[in-house]
Amino acid sequence: MHDLKVIVIGAGIGGLTAAIACRQAGYTVEVYERTKALRPAGAAISVWSNGIKVLNRLGLGKEIARVGGQMDRMSYYSFTGEKLTDFSLQPLFDQVGERPYPVARAELQHLLLDALGLESLQLDSKCIAVEQDADGVTAIFEDGRKATGDVLVAADGTRSVIRNYVLGYPLERNYVGYVNWNGIVPISENLAPKNSWVIYVGEHKRASMMPIGGDRFYFFFDVPLPKGTVSSPEHHQAELAGFFKGWAAPVQTLIDRIDPGKTNRVEIHDTDPLPKLVRGRVALLGDAGHGTAPDLGQGGCQAMEDAFVLSNYLQTTNISVEDALKRYESARIDRVADIVTRARKRAEMTHGKDPEVTRRWYEELQFEDGSNIISGISKTILAGPLN
Repeated sequence: MHDLKVIVIGAGIGGLTAAIACRQAGYTVEVYERTKALRPAGAAISVWSNGIKVLNRLGLGKEIARVGGQMDRMSYYSFTGEKLTDFSLQPLFDQVGERPYPVARAELQHLLLDALGLESLQLDSKCIAVEQDADGVTAIFEDGRKATGDVLVAADGTRSVIRNYVLGYPLERNYVGYVNWNGIVPISENLAPKNSWVIYVGEHKRASMMPIGGDRFYFFFDVPLPKGTVSSPEHHQAELAGFFKGWAAPVQTLIDRIDPGKTNRVEIHDTDPLPKLVRGRVALLGDAGHGTAPDLGQGGCQAMEDAFVLSNYLQTTNISVEDALKRYESARIDRVADIVTRARKRAEMTHGKDPEVTRRWYEELQFEDGSNIISGISKTILAGPLN
């Protein structure tokens, strides 16, 4: 289909990737973002090889390699500091045909914005409703403005307003059962080797460090807690010191080094797999369509896959916009449901929902040579559209 006008709601990773893909297809693109300034949610993101392949396809391969981290190995340690397993990720790269690049979210967002061009983006534009008819679709904003086009991409995040319109009912998010603290610290060898993703596990908790660009580690801590616990930045360090008391020296060093003011604390939620992703000319994309726990590291990657598949169907099928979106939906709905379901299952296994299951996992890690973990990651990547 030629000369389409695409309205994108949301300037996160999914919305920007979709906007770039549609712009490269020759379409007119307008992106509307509710916030007054772009501040990425979360410190960093592990962009696995399936996400990188989409960026490669959009001509952004060199840029992502420049800002991403060099992650060559993966290690698990027990919380007391004994090495459970340590292995090279090279067999994974060989299987899937591309390295992953963990990256600071702010840098990924800048990279995507540079590729799109700021003139396509309007900030302080909160979409509150959508209307459509046979000729087009209109986004209605809180301040009374409207934007009309041929297609509307709803990339308005895990608390999506447009999702309710697509489904016809409001959807509640599910608390997955744990709180996650995350941020960025400089790389140093007394934390972890600079090219290795290192995870400490025990007591149903995790502490992790992953290399990103600029000689930094993206870190996170996970603790299973009841829903609704609150904290403020000045208490983050003391809180973590309490939860991780007695853990290995690198974990203690990491807690000492964090910048509490730049550390995020998030109650992790997901959404049940949706029965539909599309209504007429409106398509859900990214977290709006499949809010997932971060336990497979696939949230951003799935948004990128969505963007690629959506723009592909708009370009290659010429019956109607509605027909192209239906094809997008049928190509994506099982894929994203599988990711949401498996991420939730993994979150439960890791965080002691059934303590016996978690204990067995700790035990298995001692006998892991990397092949099972690599096989699991590889299957997830190769089930994507650019395999």
